[in-house]
Order: sequence, then structure tokens, then C-alpha cells
Amino acid sequence: MRRGMISSLVTLTVLGTAVSAQAQEVTSMTLDEVVQRALLTSPQIAQAAGNVQTSATAERTSMGQFLPNLNVSSGATLASTNRFDPNLGTTISGSSDSYSAGISTSLDLFTGGRRGADLARSRAQTSAAEAALIEQRYAVTRNAKAGYYDVLRATDVIRSAEARLARAEQVLEAAERRSQVGSGTRSDLLRSQLEVNNARQALLQAQNQKRNAMFNLGRVVGVDGPVDAAHEQPLEPAELPLTREELLELVMAASPAVVTAQASEVAASASVRSARSQYLPNLSSSGSYNWANDEPSFNDVRGSWSMRLSMSFPVFNRFQREETIERAQVQASLARIQLDDARRFARVNLERVLGALETAAQQIALAEQALEVAMEDSRVQEERYRLGVSTILEQVTSQENIVAAEAALIAARYDYQLARAELEALIGRDL
Repeated sequence: MRRGMISSLVTLTVLGTAVSAQAQEVTSMTLDEVVQRALLTSPQIAQAAGNVQTSATAERTSMGQFLPNLNVSSGATLASTNRFDPNLGTTISGSSDSYSAGISTSLDLFTGGRRGADLARSRAQTSAAEAALIEQRYAVTRNAKAGYYDVLRATDVIRSAEARLARAEQVLEAAERRSQVGSGTRSDLLRSQLEVNNARQALLQAQNQKRNAMFNLGRVVGVDGPVDAAHEQPLEPAELPLTREELLELVMAASPAVVTAQASEVAASASVRSARSQYLPNLSSSGSYNWANDEPSFNDVRGSWSMRLSMSFPVFNRFQREETIERAQVQASLARIQLDDARRFARVNLERVLGALETAAQQIALAEQALEVAMEDSRVQEERYRLGVSTILEQVTSQENIVAAEAALIAARYDYQLARAELEALIGRDL
């Protein structure tokens, strides 16, 4: 499954190079479209996919160390010769031509375990690159969702600001009517006008916030211009498909950050084995076959062959082996410490994200109740003001409570969605 995901990401990266820099203007995108375009145009994804490709190439090169080398050579020599013939008493001109070809091969028979260690290290580095690509994929997905939700949040804030302005204008109308019949005060009218001005300012700020969010979303999806977010369905909390214990087990075993650290530790251990192989001799074999002729034909070919078995062992190389081993051991020790820290950090992040999810879900319920109470209080205060038993200050305060409750509800809903996206990035899979 992980290999299939890696192949899909690499394919998306290759396809992303065909996306024009001057993309057509997109007015609205769904969440799935935003994520897909973000993966296509992300420089981080392109770099991570490139690392996977180069790591796979290095792994193939390590496997090639178990295969023999094969070389083919050929040559031709054309030369003129001048010699003195004593019988004729003159100089004779001629030529000395030769043609040759050969094939040779060599194979390392024993390297003290170096080839196996190098192959293990290359495979571990490929696994680390793949895990890093998965981690980067979910990081880009999380950022894309954040940009998408920022636009939706701004849309909800605009809707709330428009409702606030409508309520403030209604209050102002009521204050003007009471002022005209002499039952209202100058202070009530001024307070109502101030609330209308504040509501208009809030609406302008919300509109500017959405404009900025739309341009930021456009950058995320690779569009030169603003991109709106299509609201697909209500953003309500959903039960997680895994329990806390299952999530913890998954994070400790399959979190991209943990997998990357594990692969790095394996690669570092393989580097130690590769360095220690210098204390063992190298055994190799080689062979060749050559033919030569004075004429450009296969007649009267002079052939020759050779085989060689050799062994080499560096008895003393001025402590270079010891330095290499020491450096590799230090890196291996550091990799083990980083792996332990990655596991602890993953658990800390899991508890933090789950806490954020639970808090946001509870805040959504509390904010919904608070909004219902504030709306009912506003209705009561409006009626009391109409009957002349309350002041405009109480009604404006009630309106402010509605604004605060709506803002808290909007923030809690999108905080929950962002926390859920962060949880997916942490475990490296969709929920």
C-alpha cells in the first residue's frame, strides 16, 4: 500500500511539471480539488519525490556491486615505415598496420561484508525517502486544507458580519422611531448609530480577510489569482474510526516521522558494518580475451586470454579505518537517540492533537448553546425595548453577545477540522 502511494505521488509530481504557470482562473474549488492541485504544484512534494528517485537509483547501484564489470575495447594502428635496404642500396617506404579487440570482466568475490552493508544502507535510505515523501504529502495536504478552511471561515465571518449589520440597522430604526415620538433618548440614537458603524467596519475587515485568504489559496493550488472555496457539506465533528489506543499504536509504528527515524537508524548501523569491513581482505577475480591481426580481417588472428585471482588487505593505512569506524559509530549512536526522541515526540503530538480535537468538539457544543441563548436574549431585549422597559445599552449588549457566540462557534468548527487534518498528517493516513 505504501509503495503504491509512493508511485502515485511520484506520478503526480511528474504530471505537475506540465501545469502551466499561467493557469486559467478558477473561481471555486472543492476540498478534494484543492488538495490534488496542491500536491501537483508543491515544491516540497517535487523535492521529496526527487529524493525517492535518487535513493532508488542509489539502491540499484548498490545491487550492481554484486554483478561483474564487463568492458569491451578495440583499436587500430596505421603507421608508415622507412628502412634502408643494403642489397638495393636505397630506402624502402612501407607501412606497419595492426588491429586489435578485446573483452574483459572482473568480479569482487569477497569484500568483508561491505557490499551487503552498502545495500542495506541504500534500502534504508530509500525507505527513509519514501517515509519523508509521505510525511511531506500530508504536510502539504494539511496546509492545503488550512487554506481552504481559511476561506470558508472568512465566508462565515462575512455572513455573521452581515447579520450583525442587519440587526444593528433594525435597532437603529427602532431607536429613530422612539426618538421621533419622543419616547427615546439622544443617547439611544447615538449608541445605535455607533453599533451600525462598528458592524460596517467588521464587515469590511471580514471581506478583506476573505480576499487575502482567497489569494493565499490560489498560491497553494498554483493559480495566479484568487480561488474561492466551495462549501460541500456542514463541518460537523465526526467520530474517529480508531480508538486512542489504536492511534497510539499506529503512531509509534507507522508515523512518517518515526519511520524516517527508524530507516535512518538502520542506515547508520549499516554504515558501521560497511566501515568495519575494512579489517577483512578483499578477494576479486578478472579475466580477458584479446585478438590482434595485421590485416582488417579475421584471417590469421592471434588470440590470447588471461585469468587472474587477487587478494588485497590494507595492513596499515595510517588510522584511516579507525577514523571511518569511529565516525560511523557516532552517527549510529545519534540515530538511535533521534529514533527514541521521534517516538516520544510523536506520542506528545498525538496527545496534543487528540486534546485539541476533544476541546474543539466540546467548544462547538458550548458555542451552539451560547448562540441559542444569545439569540433568545436578543429577542427578549428587543421586545422589552419596544415596550419601553429597557435601554438601548441592554439591547446593544445583547447584540454583542450574539457576535461573540457566532465568532466562537466559527472558530471551534474550523479548529476541529484543522486538528483532524493534523492528526492525519501525524499518523500518515486518511481518516
